[in-house]
Amino acid sequence: MMSKLISVENLDIRSFLPHSGVMVLLDCLLEVGAEELLAEVKIRADSLFCQPQGVPAWVGVEYMAQAIAAYAGYTAQQRGEAVRIGFLLGTRRYEAACAEFAIGSVLQVHVQKLLQADNGVGSFECHIRDGAQELASGTITVFQPDDAAVFLEGSTA
Repeated sequence: MMSKLISVENLDIRSFLPHSGVMVLLDCLLEVGAEELLAEVKIRADSLFCQPQGVPAWVGVEYMAQAIAAYAGYTAQQRGEAVRIGFLLGTRRYEAACAEFAIGSVLQVHVQKLLQADNGVGSFECHIRDGAQELASGTITVFQPDDAAVFLEGSTA
């Protein structure tokens, strides 16, 4: 079930992401709802990962993951909490209708929460569209620990 989306185009997407600098791949936040988010990315010749024909479609997984991160950051700030780092665990059924996202394309990245467990694992249905044309889709699984530093220390011990 879709939640009601509200326009948030005047908010800087960078304020909701734990990424910085050139690693912020999305350009702006368009709309957000209780369980979903819509972001936008413009494919330019200077876009990170861009090749002569455009950005390879496999980068769509990262566009989706960053949209999920923006959703998590936005909802955290709505609760008065800080933006926290999360981890992309994997994707299921990622399908792309193109080999690359063409230079000049304006992509809308839509993420819809399917589940969010108490242990920090979440799953999102994701779609990338250029206007009415769906270019990619998949289900992304993410993990956001309560304390990333403690989690990372434990994973190296």
